[in-house]
Amino acid sequence: MTAHRTTIRVRFYELDPYNHVNHSVYVSYFESARVELLAEAGYSLASMRANGRSIVVSEIQTKFHASAEELDELTIETEVLEFKRVTTTWRQRILRGDELICSQDLRAALIDERGRPVRFDDAMLDALSVYAAAPSDPKPT
Repeated sequence: MTAHRTTIRVRFYELDPYNHVNHSVYVSYFESARVELLAEAGYSLASMRANGRSIVVSEIQTKFHASAEELDELTIETEVLEFKRVTTTWRQRILRGDELICSQDLRAALIDERGRPVRFDDAMLDALSVYAAAPSDPKPT
């Protein structure tokens, strides 16, 4: 597995009344990690918009395994599971040390400025393939 890794620290305003990270915040953590991966691969959101392209999420499945709390340092692992003509499938995991906190699978599509699906070009596929999951990587439980 060649996962991209992003580290974050939980901030107090992300907590619910139980001192746990609110469930909706995890989706933002995952999105921030994907945006960082894209930028490091040479495809910042600004550069994609300038070229008339955007990646939009069409499906998300999130599973909560444990609770993160204030000041926890979390690592977000992001990898691409599959490339199709106009879509990709991504797997992400949030870890506190070795403990799995949250996992997410999602499908995203590449669209043009009119919102129509377009094919990923070879250069983008090559740049993202660095983060492709090994075929035998098991799905997180």
